[in-house]
Amino acid sequence: MDLDPSALNRALPLRDQIYHQIRNLIVVGQMRPGEVINEVAIAEALGVSRTPVREAVKRISDEGLVNILAQTGIYVAPISRADLEEAYVIRRALEMESARRAAARFSPAAGELLEDNMAAHRLAISQGRYATAIQLDDVFHRTIAEICGLPMIWRAVDISKAQMDRGRHLVIPKPGYGEQTIEQHEAIFEALKHHDAEGAAQAMERHLETSLRNTLEVAADLLG
Repeated sequence: MDLDPSALNRALPLRDQIYHQIRNLIVVGQMRPGEVINEVAIAEALGVSRTPVREAVKRISDEGLVNILAQTGIYVAPISRADLEEAYVIRRALEMESARRAAARFSPAAGELLEDNMAAHRLAISQGRYATAIQLDDVFHRTIAEICGLPMIWRAVDISKAQMDRGRHLVIPKPGYGEQTIEQHEAIFEALKHHDAEGAAQAMERHLETSLRNTLEVAADLLG
């Protein structure tokens, strides 16, 4: 387990920082489905008490990424088809509305932000920097939520999409999938640039549907 005690800022709440470290290890696949989560070992590795670790693990459990079984232990949850589909339904509803609203407020400055993001994303894919590509993908979607003036949309999406994120780390190294994402981002961008609210929403829906389909295809053998 690749935990980093040097990344902890003792002046800030530890539970939040530990939450992000453990959650990220699960999402990127460094902690595999079925792997035991030992709170004592994590606390020792990070040089903290068990309390913030327990609080962090509980929060991750609330997102469905770990299973806490009484008298048995704590385990990384399997990647579930039902969870993937539920995350898709939530994300589709929120992000289609986000795209609609962003189209009405789209400005040249917003366009520059998204163009810079897509250029960086394209470069990351071409260089095989897949973790960076996924981060840039998130920035693209978060920026649209910020443009529409409802940043809480992204916070809700970020919580609900954890299962889809696990799938993305399986999918993106596959040839052509990263390039496909960029093409679909460009379609969303073009609709936003022309203030085409329904066009942006439909492009967003196609993009998210493709992401789900690719994930279900690649992760078929892992799905519970």
